[in-house]
Amino acid sequence: MSPDAVFAALADPTRRQLLQTLVRDGASTATGLAARLPISRQAVGKHLAVLERAGLVHARRVGRESRYVPQTAPLATAGDWLTVLAAEWDDRLARITAVAEKG
Repeated sequence: MSPDAVFAALADPTRRQLLQTLVRDGASTATGLAARLPISRQAVGKHLAVLERAGLVHARRVGRESRYVPQTAPLATAGDWLTVLAAEWDDRLARITAVAEKG
């Protein structure tokens, strides 16, 4: 999964809260998650669909309900991208500092 999809999904604070709840408390249904938040079960379902398209959760059918399980691999991919970006900026700042100290 691309970092773009992960960042787009995590741009919304409600989705970040849902993912954090799943990581902290384990798999849950949309109904169970809605009981913890001030939004409807339908709204939770829509947010979970976005998280699932980004690969951040996986829906597993259990009887008549879907249980959503957090997936950490896409977060690691996005984190790797951020690490590379940070290293590039550190290199650029080091070069600027070296030029400034020479002058």
